[in-house]
Amino acid sequence: MCNLPTDHSGSVVRPVSRLWQGVLDTTVDSVAVEVPVALVFNGISHAVMMATPLDLEEFAIGFSLTESIVDRISDVFEVDVVHHASSIEIQLTIAQGAFQQLKGKRRALAGRTGCGVCGIESIELLDLRPERVPLHSASVAVTSRAIERAVLQLPDKQTLMKQTGGVHAAAWCLTDGTITEAFEDVGRHNALDKLIGRLVHRRVDLQSGFVFLSSRASYELVRKSARVGIPMLATISAPTSLAIQIAQEAGIRLLSFCRRNGFVEYTAAPTAHSPNGFAQ
Repeated sequence: MCNLPTDHSGSVVRPVSRLWQGVLDTTVDSVAVEVPVALVFNGISHAVMMATPLDLEEFAIGFSLTESIVDRISDVFEVDVVHHASSIEIQLTIAQGAFQQLKGKRRALAGRTGCGVCGIESIELLDLRPERVPLHSASVAVTSRAIERAVLQLPDKQTLMKQTGGVHAAAWCLTDGTITEAFEDVGRHNALDKLIGRLVHRRVDLQSGFVFLSSRASYELVRKSARVGIPMLATISAPTSLAIQIAQEAGIRLLSFCRRNGFVEYTAAPTAHSPNGFAQ
């Protein structure tokens, strides 16, 4: 049985044998913690996600919102994190109306790292129709310089990544690219839920900036962003075809392959403000 670290940290130290340039060395290495996290609503277990045991209150709130279990944070009355020997249980008390709605559409969801629909009972229950996000001046105002700033700042926000090399990050950026919040997890969708949970709890205007992710742009990341009205998503790696489709339907600005010297935009035509086609 795998036991959780006693301090509930995001990493653990494990003995390893490292072969480097022909030299074999016995040493230790830090690895990211991945544990089952059960989300229990009003006493009924709804989902088990594999996650890093950090910022779990934010994760629970973000998950509840992005999975449409509740419509607003005020529907979440209490969040209690219970640590067991080899798992974690997050017990949420939600409004009775939201709970009745949850029971009516309840599905079996067994989450795995990087997976958004494992365990869904039928194709008919897969909701791919996103909410429409109103075009907002904040997302339009984001320039290549803002993306460059976000790219340069993100590594300094990735504490767990520096330790382990095995987690994703989700960051909230102002329109000039300044990162104000960042969360890490073995699952990119979990990191985004943690970020959204913090932003909503602090009543941040979700149309006043954009999300920057250290991962590829998969459909569930765009879908979660649409549910809470985030107008722009930027990622370091490539998007999937379904991510692009959902972003277009939702009206979300989607930028991928974000680097210091540029990016690829998948949902809007380039402007003519600069020689490379993008506003500076």
